Amino acid sequence: MRMNVSARPGEVDLPPLSARSVVLSLLLGIHPPELAAKELVRGVEPFGVGGSTVRAALSRMVTAGDLRRTDGVYRLSDRLLERRRRQDDAVHPDTRVWDGGWEMAVITATGRGPAERAELRGRLSALRLAELREGVWLRPANLGRPWPVDLGNVLQNFTARPDTPAPDLAAALWPLDTWARTARALLAHVEGSHRPADRFTALAAVVRHLLADPVLPAELLPAGWPGPALRTAYLHHRHRLTAMVPGPDA
Repeated sequence: MRMNVSARPGEVDLPPLSARSVVLSLLLGIHPPELAAKELVRGVEPFGVGGSTVRAALSRMVTAGDLRRTDGVYRLSDRLLERRRRQDDAVHPDTRVWDGGWEMAVITATGRGPAERAELRGRLSALRLAELREGVWLRPANLGRPWPVDLGNVLQNFTARPDTPAPDLAAALWPLDTWARTARALLAHVEGSHRPADRFTALAAVVRHLLADPVLPAELLPAGWPGPALRTAYLHHRHRLTAMVPGPDA
């Protein structure tokens, strides 16, 4: 995500969302994630996307496997339902009291190609682990999320208590100050945006940024950590924007 990191509204460089992105953002933000075509057309109007553009985007998204269409109702595909689950986890992370232990995953499989290695790195990052050195990933054991069973084929899990002071280790593993500056810039931009389209674009960037939040124990975070404020603002404004989407009886 490219942006000019600044805490003042108007200085976050956010490109406008495409019709596909607006449709996906709407569906990812409502429960259940499904709308009829006419509801989608009406729902995207406040964000500056015309009906013909939306219908063309819907056709392409069905062909690409992003959406499923049944009796004129568009629903997220299984792949994008998984994306919504990750998004929901980013907004409502499942945390537990931290006892000082760390999760450590050591990659033991060999002979994997570049694509397989990149996929594994992506999955470990999505689990909010960081790479200490090649093949060694870790994070504080303060998350309650399940561990994918199939990863047992390529790595081994351990519980560790590193000698390095935990705050120093966390600061070395994650760019916490950079994440916080960007979060404050996004927060200022969301609060300073007045047009629905501008705020919607900012919220899409917010949820992407929350996916990169390591969700560390409070004692390992810099003072004034903006994660909770960013989540609160996202939920408040997402509710306001999705309330603009007409229901079947509108």
